[in-house]
Amino acid sequence: MQTAVPRHVLPVLVTAQFAGTSLWFAVNAVMPDLQRELGWPAAAVGTLTSGLQFGFIVGTLVFALLAIADRFSARRVFLLCSLAGAACTVGAWAMVRDYSALLAWRFATGFFLAGIYPVGMKIAAQWYTRGLGGALGLLIGALVLGSASAHALRALGNALPWPALMLGVAGLAAAGGLLLFLGTTDAPGAQARVTTLQWRALATVWTDARVRSSVLAYFGHMWELYTMWVMVPLVLATRVQGLALSWAAFAVLGAGAIGCALGGWVAQRWGSARVAAVQLATSGLCCLATPWMLDARASLFFGWLLLWGVTVAGDSPQLSTLTARNAPAKAVGSVLTLTNSIGFAISIASILLFVSLAETVALGALLPWLALGPALGLLALRPLLRDEATQPKQAISP
Repeated sequence: MQTAVPRHVLPVLVTAQFAGTSLWFAVNAVMPDLQRELGWPAAAVGTLTSGLQFGFIVGTLVFALLAIADRFSARRVFLLCSLAGAACTVGAWAMVRDYSALLAWRFATGFFLAGIYPVGMKIAAQWYTRGLGGALGLLIGALVLGSASAHALRALGNALPWPALMLGVAGLAAAGGLLLFLGTTDAPGAQARVTTLQWRALATVWTDARVRSSVLAYFGHMWELYTMWVMVPLVLATRVQGLALSWAAFAVLGAGAIGCALGGWVAQRWGSARVAAVQLATSGLCCLATPWMLDARASLFFGWLLLWGVTVAGDSPQLSTLTARNAPAKAVGSVLTLTNSIGFAISIASILLFVSLAETVALGALLPWLALGPALGLLALRPLLRDEATQPKQAISP
């Protein structure tokens, strides 16, 4: 039976995760100002984003193979990576006019984010041996809201100079690391860390049927998620421009936080696999509806995008919950980190493919192909859906 979790733990985790992952979007938020001031091309934001994503992939791979989050205190890893990521953002601010140096700093920031996002999920899994779906729903919802905040910051950019934004994000990330480290203790049993590399545990990503099911579904989700986020401004640009576009993009992406939080609440009563399946199916249908929605009246157009925004992100915490629940207990951090690494590699391939094709293929013909990810995810989830169908309700509820 799970020991009662102190009430302050989840708010501290959510706040720290939001603060730490804000590093992801520090440069994206100020890119319009930098492009105007330094004459950089529009493609610069894509290159810098890909550089950070690649750093995250390398970081998660290193952290997983060396079992960093399982061999050492997860709270300490989160703190050190938050401080290091904040320092990298200060370095980016100091050398922002040197594009090559800025790219290197963003790669390093991505590397240290590997000790923030997946490690935050591991800490949640340590505390919430039951009810993890609800906890991760709020935790990943904070990440989604942080992702969307780049568009809100663009809309507010006239009031906030770019140096203040970059340094403010660095300070926020450092504060998040300190908040988590000083505001929580290790979960009961968290001190029993592994002392050797867990190669066999990492192999469960493929060898264990339950872990493989949620991991493959997560890969399908990652094919769609970040590419949809990248394409949203292009879709909105067919209807709105300027500040209205930035606020609309913030609303569509930020709606994913509702999907994460609400999905986490429903999963405690209905089961994580079922909630993930419903959201995968709904976001897949939104992909397929693109040709009709692009020319629909405004209420349908914006309602479609908001529904897509809610469901494209809302399955993520439940897929991570299923993976954490079925992975070997002493290697949860490493398995989640390796899954993130492969998933983000898939997202980069998807982004590069769809952005390239968007130059010659109409959005109405292109975006339905994102539905391949949810379709494959639903196929992969079938074993876990069968498991939940045979479980008594008490086995699903926290």
